Amino acid sequence: MADAKVLPFDDDRSRSGAGRRRGTQPGGGRQAPSAGGGAPVSALPGAGHPADPNPGAQAPQEPPEGSGRGDWDRRIANGLAFLRRRVTGDYEVDEFGYDQELTDQVLMSVLRPLADTYFRVEVKGVENIPSEGGALIVSNHSGTLPLDGLMLQVAVHDHHPAGRHLRLLAADLVFMLPVVNELARKAGHTLACAEDAERLLERGEVVGVMPEGFKGLGKPFGDRYKLQRFGRGGFVSTALRAGVPIVPCSVVGAEEIYPMIGNSRTLARILGLPYFPVTPTFPWLGPLGAVPLPTKWTIQFGEPIPTDGFPPEAAEDPMLMFNLTDQVREQIQHTLYKLLVQRRSVFF
Repeated sequence: MADAKVLPFDDDRSRSGAGRRRGTQPGGGRQAPSAGGGAPVSALPGAGHPADPNPGAQAPQEPPEGSGRGDWDRRIANGLAFLRRRVTGDYEVDEFGYDQELTDQVLMSVLRPLADTYFRVEVKGVENIPSEGGALIVSNHSGTLPLDGLMLQVAVHDHHPAGRHLRLLAADLVFMLPVVNELARKAGHTLACAEDAERLLERGEVVGVMPEGFKGLGKPFGDRYKLQRFGRGGFVSTALRAGVPIVPCSVVGAEEIYPMIGNSRTLARILGLPYFPVTPTFPWLGPLGAVPLPTKWTIQFGEPIPTDGFPPEAAEDPMLMFNLTDQVREQIQHTLYKLLVQRRSVFF
């Protein structure tokens, strides 16, 4: 594999854009008809006849809708309808390859237990993400493997009152890996470039970027929660051109899932990777060493920084971009320190 390049958003390029679906809503299989719901026998003609040994008895009823057999019938019907659309091709992806139905029905269902049960992600300030229109979420990046980006997607999807979808800008390495490449595109990720990000923002998408890139993801454990350089301010320029707010985001808990105590640069060069992590469990325990530690996560979305008040030429002002970049970085760093002081333990 060729060495991964550092691209415009400083290692993080992604694509966003809401996928559209044809016909029914996600998983919109028809409800199985209910055979139950019968009225009490006493309310029917002839009920309570003297010959009836139990005039007050009620007719047997099916389980109420939403429980028991009826619930399983609907789940099976929805699942079959989903599979039928997959087989027949009766679904749509957007121009970036985003498959919203697959993301909602399958990918989120796979990631949700990891977020809710394993990492027990606590989400704060999600209301700071606008209910409609474009927004650029800028977050710290850490954890050796980019699980923080996936947990951000679940946080926005499951906790935002409007049920918004986050479209992440991903590094080019993501799209060079077999299988991962296809899944990333289906989940709404796109190669991080200013043009694609701007198009997504202008059409009202919520876009996520992690300007630290591989510098943040692969930093040593001793530098945990110390933000790396945020690059040349490309994300600020994109937000200014689109006129969308910048929402700073701080993630605590990801730094400890794979404590990186070393980096084999030789192996990294051979494999074409930006780094090859050495942790207390990897590579010593083989595949078992790739299991992340069950740390307790907190994701906090900060107050949005508006950009629509700046003139169009502001996107070309290097001093303004530097100041806004520094403002976003400082806000994220300050929130990280505050969350670290508040947490009781890495695991609780």
